[in-house]
Amino acid sequence: MTTDELDPVTLEVLRNQLESVAEEMGQTLIRGAYSPNIKERRDCSTALFDREGRMIAQAEHIPVHLGAMPEAVDAVREHDPEPGDVFVLNDPFTGGTHLPDVTMVSPLAPDGEIVGYAVSRAHHADVGGMAPGSMPAGAREIYQEGLRLPPIRLVEDGKIREDVRSLVLANVRNPRERRADLRAQLAANERAERRLASLFDEHGRETVLRGFDAVIDYSRERIADEIETLPDGTYEASDVLEGDGITDEDVEISTAVTIDGATITVDFSGTAPEVEGNLNAPLSVAKSAVYFVVRCVTDPEIPPNHGCYDPVSVDAPEGSLLNPTPPAAVVGGNVETSQRVTDVVFTALAAAAPDRVPADGQGTMNNLTVGARDGTFTYYETIGGGFGARAERDGMDGVQVGMTNTLNTPVESIETEYPMRVERYALRPDSGGRGRFRGGLGLERAVTVETDATVSLLTERRRHAPKGVASGEDGATGQNLIDGEEVPAKTTVDVPAGTTVTVRTPGGGGHGDLAERDPAALEADRLDGKVTDDGET
Repeated sequence: MTTDELDPVTLEVLRNQLESVAEEMGQTLIRGAYSPNIKERRDCSTALFDREGRMIAQAEHIPVHLGAMPEAVDAVREHDPEPGDVFVLNDPFTGGTHLPDVTMVSPLAPDGEIVGYAVSRAHHADVGGMAPGSMPAGAREIYQEGLRLPPIRLVEDGKIREDVRSLVLANVRNPRERRADLRAQLAANERAERRLASLFDEHGRETVLRGFDAVIDYSRERIADEIETLPDGTYEASDVLEGDGITDEDVEISTAVTIDGATITVDFSGTAPEVEGNLNAPLSVAKSAVYFVVRCVTDPEIPPNHGCYDPVSVDAPEGSLLNPTPPAAVVGGNVETSQRVTDVVFTALAAAAPDRVPADGQGTMNNLTVGARDGTFTYYETIGGGFGARAERDGMDGVQVGMTNTLNTPVESIETEYPMRVERYALRPDSGGRGRFRGGLGLERAVTVETDATVSLLTERRRHAPKGVASGEDGATGQNLIDGEEVPAKTTVDVPAGTTVTVRTPGGGGHGDLAERDPAALEADRLDGKVTDDGET
């Protein structure tokens, strides 16, 4: 089916309405959630799929969630879903990303026949496992990371299966919070069916279904046109992760990106084998990172759907870091390895599109989890840092970079919801790499835990700085401290009441020669306290 079958006006109206459905799903989820991680940080994503499992519209939420969602829909379709069902899953080896990301998939059947699927994915602050928050630094197998759910019916024929819900809640800390967040996801998916029914009433069933095909065709044609503007060739790059949580040895990620006409092939065959720790990433996570980079390097305004992914293929050998086999631990792969995949694919494509690729951003999500073993509370945060400088402007200060797109948890929310006190939350002067354009600044967040707790840190760029480009300087590395003593990039430790945890996040790399920087911009940086007079870090 081609876009010719719908006139341009109808196509544009339907495209915006379908995206609106996905956005309304997200708003419903956020408003209905109980945990600050979803209602404040918005660590969740929603999307619509057609009956063949192709994404037709998404809310602009979390890149690592969205690019991996097709795998979840495919996994559910293998279980013969019926109208009135809702499947829940989190298994990274059967459609998930990592265990805290719980996904719900609902068949959409406004007139009794399945025409698509609604999908919501949310990071739950705890799903069991060896440490509160289910983000343990030292996990060696997935069983230690939490409750593992293959696709299973949570709702059958419109009724919640209390046996399944009871099983889930019996295996998590703070089941009251989990129950509320699961209910919010159900509400989000229900919203999609009601909105789709209204579109059927407005445009007619067949027009809407033709619109599914048309929006995908539209995005495919636009992304193919953009890829064709890039020079053909194979472009290579590599980088490393700073240990896997078990050892501190660097773990290599290597890629070869081939542009051939209107297609891009990304090969990770040079990447390290799967590791003993939890930095392994399912192939769906690697695909998410690649899709994100391709959208950034082409035209981010192209409507994101299955059509954007069609011209892009991704391969990683089975048993490698980016295509591990069960029961490999993977919780850090979704949050940290995905960031490095983004970095190496950006670096490779810089040779093909130098003006479109920034210097390295912070390259980490700076995952901080604090929780009580009795389940009374679990706080989870990804902390922003520096965005890499671009060819024509400075990098942004203190933002989420790459595969995450969350907000921060407000200080007021942290101190109201948890037995924690925020001591400091500020930009880090001199942390952005200098150059014609300066890299964004990192952040410093210090929190005091007012009760005995377990602290888990999953971070990167503590040894290897974010790189500058075109003679730009590197950004500053990050640092983790507990009561003033530096701790490893990946650590889980029990701490007594009164302990202060400090996370200093990396800055972004600079772009271009510092000697070419506008003197007015240099002076403004000094006046704003972003750099010191001597510029030393």
